[in-house]
Amino acid sequence: MFQIGGIIFVFATVFGGYVLAGGKFEVILHALPYEGTQIFGAAIGAMLIASSGGDLKKVVGDLAKIVSGPKWKKKDYIDLLSLLFLLTKMMKSKGLIALEQHIENPHDSTIFKRFPKIAKDHFAIDFICDTIRMMTMSLEDPHQVETAMEKQLEKHHHEACVPAVALQNMGDGMPALGIVAAVLGVIKTMGSITEPPEILGLMIGGALTGTFLGVFLAYGFIAPMANRLKAIYDEDAHFYQVIRDILVAHLHGNAAQVSVEIGRGSVPSSYQPSFIVLEEALNNIPAEA
Repeated sequence: MFQIGGIIFVFATVFGGYVLAGGKFEVILHALPYEGTQIFGAAIGAMLIASSGGDLKKVVGDLAKIVSGPKWKKKDYIDLLSLLFLLTKMMKSKGLIALEQHIENPHDSTIFKRFPKIAKDHFAIDFICDTIRMMTMSLEDPHQVETAMEKQLEKHHHEACVPAVALQNMGDGMPALGIVAAVLGVIKTMGSITEPPEILGLMIGGALTGTFLGVFLAYGFIAPMANRLKAIYDEDAHFYQVIRDILVAHLHGNAAQVSVEIGRGSVPSSYQPSFIVLEEALNNIPAEA
């Protein structure tokens, strides 16, 4: 909700100050449809040139995250730690072969089904299962596994950040597109140089509206939206880093409780459960799980 409040605050302060200074909206409102069409049309066209169809779908689909925030909440981190506790405990007590049925068919697994939100995240499930498969293939060097996992995380994060990069590029270009719209307005004005001063003043004011819109939209909205998305992607990336840290800790020979505690230390502070809360969650896991 801070984002909606921020939008209202930007409008209120910018246009409120304009009105208090004696500014009139007639000039802006008269030029807004034409200048706005030029700026937004060019910005969207440039995005179409620079992006693929899949990238555009990601941009549209991820805009809601600006308000909704990160995907993973505190409860999800507790669920993740509990899930990995069950997996590492089974690996320690029964061996990697016992996990084969769970990693080959995770959507039918009684362990993964206990955590439906995580089970719906394709990358999280594939990340866990693929890493355990590597272990079953005798790739048990913690450093090699960590390097392989790190490469997967980098690739996933790079792909996830595509919408933020696209929005940032749009924001970077909008001031220049505002100048383009302003120049076109000046060209139009020069073609009417014989008009009286009051008409020329209105036309020049309309032309300058293009520069104003380009800068205002770029730094008041588009760039902050891109930065917000980037921060959300960075925060959600911690969820997968916890998976990496716990599985690598397991490969170093730690007990399941110790591996999970190492993972708990990687959880962002705002979502990190206390030792007591996590211990209660682990103790509440049914014995049959």
